[in-house]
Amino acid sequence: MGPAMENNEKSTKILIVDDEPDVEVLMKQRFRRQIRESKFELFFAHNGLEALDQLSKDLEIRLVISDINMPEMDGLTLLRNINEKFPAVIPIIVSAYGDMNNIRAAMNLGAFDFVTKPINFDDLNVTIDKTLTHIQNLLDAQKTRSRLDGILHELNVASEIQQSILPRNFISDTNIEMFAKMAAAKEIGGDFYDFFWLDDAKSKLAIVIADVSGKGVPAALFMTVSRTLIRAHAYNHLGSPGGCLTKVNSALQKDNTNVMFVTTFYGILDVNTGVLTYTNAGHNPSHIIRKGGQVETMKNIHGMALAVIEDLVYKEDQITLNIGDTLFLYTDGVTEAENPSGALLGDEKLIASLDQYRNLAPSELINTIRSDIITYANGWPQSDDITMLAIRYLAGKQTQ
Repeated sequence: MGPAMENNEKSTKILIVDDEPDVEVLMKQRFRRQIRESKFELFFAHNGLEALDQLSKDLEIRLVISDINMPEMDGLTLLRNINEKFPAVIPIIVSAYGDMNNIRAAMNLGAFDFVTKPINFDDLNVTIDKTLTHIQNLLDAQKTRSRLDGILHELNVASEIQQSILPRNFISDTNIEMFAKMAAAKEIGGDFYDFFWLDDAKSKLAIVIADVSGKGVPAALFMTVSRTLIRAHAYNHLGSPGGCLTKVNSALQKDNTNVMFVTTFYGILDVNTGVLTYTNAGHNPSHIIRKGGQVETMKNIHGMALAVIEDLVYKEDQITLNIGDTLFLYTDGVTEAENPSGALLGDEKLIASLDQYRNLAPSELINTIRSDIITYANGWPQSDDITMLAIRYLAGKQTQ
């Protein structure tokens, strides 16, 4: 099995959190060789509260494997507490197959990796090995604290590079007006937005917003690869966001050793007609602020996040922007912004804000919502990247 931490003679202490009564017997049976050889020492808890109590009593526990759905305290709340109270502990979460909402939430809360039910124990062994290697790397890193200043400098440089990759030449003419902003939760983030013309006539505008699982350097690297692939395949699938994301998904899924994924919205706006052809790969639903009307939610989801399932074919839909309508795209850092009591901002508050600020220009709209998020958080630290993009459709291009 994987590396022992600190030295080869000391058992690795693993806490398993699950409310199923047969889990303890099953885990002991599956890892009986590692237990017999003193490689693993297993501890068990039936909910998040018991797990926190166990962690407080034994500070040598560095790895937690936790279910999500449990009584008294669920796995997501446990992750939040581990992140705040036991930052040296590395969690792995267990979730139902295809439960992307909980998996994404868990990764944003600091889970290192995930396995799906029913558990494949070969896969669990690989995940544990990878996590223990990660923990050992963290322990090694703690011994080289003298390099911290240099690392922080490199992160600041990386942040500047990442921000420079995001386009800033926002279009503002007689046809469309747009603005976007990305605020990373750490020095560098995994969110990104993009926009670019697909034709010389500047009639087809590609619009992208995406959210990579996790944060920090790995997410930033995956973000750069994802953005590059989308741009590359967009020109080969000029009228088909679905065709583009189908190719990007296959490329990302290959050699995805870090089990990362990226939720993505990709749309192509025909500036002449206002028709938006779009594909949503597991991303938050976008909204259209109808001029003189309601806020319309684009609820269609065309598949899971990119890099999760191989050979997945993404479909697409169309919707029309009328003159004066505003398209609003965002990542889950907006609706999942927390206040000190742990309450999320939520979809209803966002939609109410979009309705309230409907007459603001795209730049004012985004900056005002960002200010409202800061006010709502009331000093609570930002836990996820926050990205927004808004486009107001002003008029179709005049044909010659």
